[in-house]
Order: sequence, then C-alpha cells, then structure tokens
Amino acid sequence: MLSAYITHADCARHDMGPHHPECPDRLGAINDHLLVKGLLDYMIPYDAPLATEEQLARAHASLYVSEIFNASPTEGLHAVDPDTNMCPHTLTAALRAAGAAVQATDLVLAGDAPTAFCCVRPPGHHAERSAAMGFCFFNNVAVGIRHALNAHGVQRVALIDFDVHHGNGSEDIFRGDERVLMCSIFEKGLYPFNGETATGDNMVNVGLPSRSGSDAFREAVTAHWIPALDAFAPELIYISAGFDAHREDDMGNLGLVEADYAWVTQELMKIAHKHSQGRIISCLEGGYVLSPLARSVAAHVRVLIGAD
Repeated sequence: MLSAYITHADCARHDMGPHHPECPDRLGAINDHLLVKGLLDYMIPYDAPLATEEQLARAHASLYVSEIFNASPTEGLHAVDPDTNMCPHTLTAALRAAGAAVQATDLVLAGDAPTAFCCVRPPGHHAERSAAMGFCFFNNVAVGIRHALNAHGVQRVALIDFDVHHGNGSEDIFRGDERVLMCSIFEKGLYPFNGETATGDNMVNVGLPSRSGSDAFREAVTAHWIPALDAFAPELIYISAGFDAHREDDMGNLGLVEADYAWVTQELMKIAHKHSQGRIISCLEGGYVLSPLARSVAAHVRVLIGAD
C-alpha cells in the first residue's frame, strides 16, 4: 500500500515578503527533489482540503480563529507578530496546511495509507491556542491530533517534534492532555526561549546545547524518547518535522545531517510498528536553506514510506 503525499498549490501562494526565510520556494525545492529521487513513485498525491472552523476550534480558541479570519488583508501585508505576516493568500494557505493534517488522519486511520507526509506551509508548531507566532497561524499537527482524538475516538497519540526550535504552541495546546504524549528535542537558547522546563507530565522535553551534533541527538532520543514512547504505547504517531537543525541551516546550530533524520525516522517507525500498526503522519515545519531542506526531507520520507 502506498503512502500519502498531501500538498496544495495554495500553500505556495502565502508570501510574507522579500527575503523572509519562510518562503514559497521551500515547497518547490522539496517536491522537485522528491521527484528526482523517485520517491513520489511510492506515494499517492492528494490535494489538501480546507480545514473547517469546527476542526480548527478543537485546537484553538474560537475567538482566535475568528481573529485570524478577520485579519486577512485584501492587499499588502498584515503583521500578526514581529516576524509573522499575512498576505491576501495566507488564510487559504493556512487552512490548506491544517486541512492536510486532517486529511492525513482520515486516510491513515481508514487504512487507505500506512503513513502520510504533509508537504505544506505555513508551518504550525509555534501557533498557540490563542496566538499566532514564529511564522505559524494554525497548529497543523494539533488540529490533526484533535481530529484523531475527538472525531475518530483514538485514545493515545504521540507527537514527536525534532525542529531546532521548541514547539511551544503544541505544548500550550496539549499540556495536561493525558491522551497525548509530546516528545521534543530542540536547541537551548533559541526562539521561543522556552521548553527546558516541561509544563505538563505528558511532555518529554530535551534541550540540547549549541553544536551538540549527531551523537548527542541520538543519545537523547534513545535515553528519553524511546522509553517514554514504549511506556505510553501510542495508537498513532504524528511528527512535527522541522529540518532547521541541519548543519547547513543558519536558523540553528545543532549540527545534524541527513543521516540523523533518516535514523530518527527509523526509530519512530520501530515504535509505530510495535504499538501503532505502523501509522505515522508527518507534517513539515521548519528548514529554511533549500538544498539541505530538500535533502533532509528526502531522507525522512524515504524511511517513512519504506522505499529503502
């Protein structure tokens, strides 16, 4: 059975201005590289639907959802955060990105795809229940997870976040939710400048010092994530897949390489086959230098879809 590849042309129309690192070219670079490497031959393409306000409201305050809808400009840029802007196409792109996570959830839980990769933007893991920030408007993964929990009746979901920045928005939404185990590894001292002290018993946060490199990352996964995941036994796994910890990406300085993303995906696949019927849904988060981003996504997707 082929995995799902969910994206939409609308996601490339969101543009926060010249020289912004979260640029439309990110999706084209990823898609082109996956195509050249033959990985899309192992996947079924889907156009991401628009998330509904009801789906968004499972993860976000209804008032906040209304505020984002009302903030959408008819021309120019509207700043919702010092580094987060809306253009006239942003709202539609954000709805597609969240809708992709919902569609992936439906496909994987229905048995129509074993795994799914959502190649979408804007990213989502910094979006809190009632705040847009860090290039994020709606928390795509959180919308997908709440859909699995509330619409499908899944009891235990794991959220894995290996972006170089801590997923503060996901932690804000899921703290204290015993149905969700969130595991995050990130670089200390970076935006959003939190995460080192977990805010709930369902959080496994590991902040690593700058220049930690591959060995420290793998040790953290092995020592902290794997035991927690085994004890939790998730029925479904989501990944906030950020690739800005790569050594060629100047957004951070952890020093990871493609092989690290392949390795951590392999470890998560082992957990998924042990507890989750092999079910993993991955959603693109960070990664801002196009070549290492595309190469890292390919390393991740190759393992996710079993193309090795």
